Amino acid sequence: MDSTRTRFQILVVDPAPDAVELLSKALASEDVSVSSASSAEAALEQTGRLRPQIILAEHSLPGMSGLVLMDQVLAGDPGIDFILLTSDKNEDLVVDAIRRGASDCLLKPLDVARLQESIRKLLAQAELRQKTAVLDHELLDVYQFEGMVGRSPLMLEVFAKVRRIAPHFRTVLVTGATGTGKELVAHALHRLSPVRIAPFAVCNCSALVETLLESELFGYVKGAFTGANQDKRGIFEYANGGTVFLDEIGELPLPAQAKLLRVLQNNEVQRVGSPVTHKVEVRIIAATHRDLRKMVAQGQFREDLFYRLSVVEISVPRLAQRREDLPLLERHFLEKYSRLYKKDVLGITRRGQARLAAHLWPGNVRELENVISSSCIMAVGKVIDLQDLPEVFRAVATEASAESEELLSLDELQRRHLLRVLNLVQGNKARAAEILGVGRNTIYQMLGRYRTGPSGHSPQKGNA
Repeated sequence: MDSTRTRFQILVVDPAPDAVELLSKALASEDVSVSSASSAEAALEQTGRLRPQIILAEHSLPGMSGLVLMDQVLAGDPGIDFILLTSDKNEDLVVDAIRRGASDCLLKPLDVARLQESIRKLLAQAELRQKTAVLDHELLDVYQFEGMVGRSPLMLEVFAKVRRIAPHFRTVLVTGATGTGKELVAHALHRLSPVRIAPFAVCNCSALVETLLESELFGYVKGAFTGANQDKRGIFEYANGGTVFLDEIGELPLPAQAKLLRVLQNNEVQRVGSPVTHKVEVRIIAATHRDLRKMVAQGQFREDLFYRLSVVEISVPRLAQRREDLPLLERHFLEKYSRLYKKDVLGITRRGQARLAAHLWPGNVRELENVISSSCIMAVGKVIDLQDLPEVFRAVATEASAESEELLSLDELQRRHLLRVLNLVQGNKARAAEILGVGRNTIYQMLGRYRTGPSGHSPQKGNA
């Protein structure tokens, strides 16, 4: 083994000094540091201080059994490998110990060769986890692109498009579901463009009421309306020479669409309340989670504006379409939030990773980031386990087993998913609409339908 790395810590818990001495001699040939504790209470204190990778504990301890000690140790740090030592040949005890998280269960009197083999396997696994963590960190460096993380073919294609487009674009349309990272794509396009040192202005078209939107985009002159006490530049004038990012362009009202088209065609803006036009030179990045082609067909979006914006289009995939990126993204957010919260969280347990991998991720990368952020706050030990994940992940197994007992209609599945999302966002219907990729009115219509539906369940009231 590499002598430069930290030696693995093993804690032996046994009230008999001769048993501790025997185990210490048996492990003398291994590259480990062995400590001992004579009671469960002392073992818990040393576990918190030494952070051992492996614990060997006698089952018959005074005051607290080895199984109960194991439960407490693994509740605090599920990453520890726990080996239970027992003279009891009851197979039920062995099965129960393994079921509750023991890495191995060895019978006394100990077979030294069997003990050494078990320890070597666990040490090899621990060393492999260390190397994997280092490789994961190196992979993050390789597969990070302007703040985005991904190695899936779909994301590598997005990165390649951004590189090709950034030096030349005048307008770009970025499409994708809510939470996929469209704004990160916009920032990358700006940073790699020739105008990277010029302003980058952002306008969320869905966050402003129609009466304020034109003022925000195009500015106004003094006296244009009540409260307009002085001239004000709009976003396009502010970003002159740089880039304007119009998020959720599909929410832009038709009158504002006409004015935006004029900016694209003539490179000029007209402030609210003024007949004078101002020349601007800006690059425009528009983003939306909506199907603009369908909106054009329905008369909700100007066809000429759509073709102006979509000269170049970048589609950002859903997280469900790039599941091979999930471990990298987990590592990325784990490192980010463990630094932010000043916590020594090193990883996620295998069962935690399995639960995350089984999730559908309707909120995409943004939802994953929120889950890892929350879990880092809740984590007590060095790893995130099931109990640290949000409640919806802890309950998923129960829900799945309950639903598997019956065949559900599509309408019932839709109802349950809507209620699940509403529960996840604490009843915030605007946020639920964003995650589901529908309008807020659609949420109200669905809730109204389900209140009188055959299920008889009434969703809880929440924030609008």
